Formats: sequence, C-alpha cells, structure tokens
Amino acid sequence: MTAKETLNESPVGASLLARTDSAVTHTSTDTPLSRAGSLPQVSGPTLDFVDVSLTLGRTTILDNVTFKVHPGSVHALVGPNGGGKSSLIKTLLGQMPHQGRLTLQWPGNPGTIGYVPQALEFDRGLPMTVDDFMAAMCQRRPAFLGLSKHYAAAIGEALERVGMQDKRKRRMGALSGGERQRVLLAQGLIPAPQLLVLDEPMSALDEAGIQVFERLLGDWRQSGITVLWIEHDLEAVGRLADHVTGLNRRVLFDATPQQALTPDRLLTLFSTHPRSLA
Repeated sequence: MTAKETLNESPVGASLLARTDSAVTHTSTDTPLSRAGSLPQVSGPTLDFVDVSLTLGRTTILDNVTFKVHPGSVHALVGPNGGGKSSLIKTLLGQMPHQGRLTLQWPGNPGTIGYVPQALEFDRGLPMTVDDFMAAMCQRRPAFLGLSKHYAAAIGEALERVGMQDKRKRRMGALSGGERQRVLLAQGLIPAPQLLVLDEPMSALDEAGIQVFERLLGDWRQSGITVLWIEHDLEAVGRLADHVTGLNRRVLFDATPQQALTPDRLLTLFSTHPRSLA
C-alpha cells in the first residue's frame, strides 16, 4: 500500500509510522494531485543507512548495513532470497526494530513516501472492484460510498498510466496476478510521492506489464522522485538503475550497474557464505 506519511531530516524506522516530536506528519489526502500529462516535478530526499543491524533471536538478518540513496535516483537493491532485502525495507517503514541509524534528508518540506508491495493478499471472493480498491487506498471516504469527486479524475489517470482504465469495474479477484500488480502500481501514484519504495514490482508482470513498469520508472526518474527498488531481474537492473547495492545480510558492493553486476561480484553475492568484496 502507499505509506502516506511524511518525514523531515531525522532518524526513521519505528518512528516512521508514528507522530514523534513533529518529525512525522500525515499528508492530507483530501485533494489529489493532477495527473494530466507528465508527472509533476518534485525533489526527492536522500536516504542514508548507517550501520543498520537487525537480529531476531540468534539469527542476524542485517549486519551493519551502510549505504546512501541519492535524491532523484533509481537505486536498486539486489541479493538472494533471505538476504535481508525485504527486512531492510520493513525497518525503513517502521515495521521491524533495528540498531543503527536511518535518516531521510528532505531538500525542503517533508514529502510523501509511497510503497508498492510484491503482491496483494486478499479474499478473492470479495465483490471488490478495481475502483473500490483504489478508493479504499486513496481516499478517506469509505469505499462503499463510491469514488470521491476529488479523486475520480486522479484515479482514472493513474489507472490509464498502467493500462487498467478499461478494467475499473472488474472484480479484483477476477484479475490476473499481473493485472493486480498494475493496480498496485497505480495506487502508488496517488498522492504523488517524493520517495517510492518498490518490493519486486516486476515479479508478477507479463511482458506488457513490464513495459508499463519500465515507462513508469523513467517517468519517476524524470520527475525527481527518489526510488528504492528491490529486484531479482538483474538484466532489468543493469538497464534501468542508476546505482546498485548488493545485500546478503551485509553490503557486499555499492556501485554503478556496470561496476556492480560483474560475474565475480554476483557469484559472491549469491553464495551461501558470502565474503566481503573490496
């Protein structure tokens, strides 16, 4: 879902989803941003991970993770299953405890953080249409009362961007996995985020959906949004990311795609017992 929270320059993590010392404020969702034409220009934040560690029981999930996501860039996070990528995102969104420091540095006023999960789990028998889902995610008015006039146009434009405008009245349970993922991408556009966190958004997409996603990624970069993107498709990362961090409990490399995605680095990244790379 989209995390409609804002944050100024202060440590984040558990504090992200709670109001503390005026560091966190809720973004009003009563008035949508216009989606006509290109996305509006924004100034994305810098995201700084410094010695972030996470231990559950006797298991080390994250071990002194340190890297920086530059403003307005597409920063990919790659690594094996169980390597801590999703756990790192959960610490960022305040869903898991951690040690170390997580900081967002906004260039101006605090902005909006958007989150698109890997998949949507729900009862497929529910009579919930695409419009109902978008209403529930994007407006305060109860979804059973229908779309708010303030949001109808914005939702329509977001769905058109992902190629789902003609399926607004379809039940969510009747959509394919790729179509549901497109709807998740659409809800991530409302309200317009300055930081967008993507957890394997391509995993369920078909070829047409991948083209939609790649176009969106270009739009987000052009508009100045900071994107933190977990992805397993290394070929896509090589083409589309500005920077790549390899994570297998700890950071093994942090470089441009050309420097990062070499055979030696990838072999070490996906090995059972990774060693540090110089």
